[in-house]
Amino acid sequence: MEASEAQELKEHAEHVANEETLRPVAFTMSLLAVMVAVTTVLGHRTHTQAVLYQNKATDQWNEYQAKKIRSNDTALTSDLLNALTISDKEAAAKVEKSYAEHQAKWNDDLKEDKEKAETLERRVEQAEVRADRFDLAETLLEIGLVITSVTLLTRRRIYWYLGIVFSIFGLASGFSVLLLR
Repeated sequence: MEASEAQELKEHAEHVANEETLRPVAFTMSLLAVMVAVTTVLGHRTHTQAVLYQNKATDQWNEYQAKKIRSNDTALTSDLLNALTISDKEAAAKVEKSYAEHQAKWNDDLKEDKEKAETLERRVEQAEVRADRFDLAETLLEIGLVITSVTLLTRRRIYWYLGIVFSIFGLASGFSVLLLR
């Protein structure tokens, strides 16, 4: 065996040994890539949920406003009729009772619509908090993935460990969504 062949075999053995030591790093990177993808999808869905809740809340406030306008119109009409002198007292009492019933119905509906709209707004806020946590998780996992990939370039394990630390914080942020109400 010549010296150059021995040198080639030695280099090949070192290369294979380096590949063996970097397999856990490559595997970690694969796992992190999957976690980033899952977190991204969950974050996008949560943002979509927040937008849908916001649309429902807006619709509910619009319904509240429409009923409030009808209630005000009913009150104004009732006040106007009370200011007029109507010769048929029985008809006047009937009309006044009808407007009073409408006014009572509007008042009940307004309370209910306001509660629904406020509930939907709380859901929007909750969805936005969850989405923010998913965004933070995604960012930390991506940072962990990039730092871990530096290990392949430098062959220094400190980057792998640092990437794992960022990833753990990313996972904690993602799982913290489960603790939110």
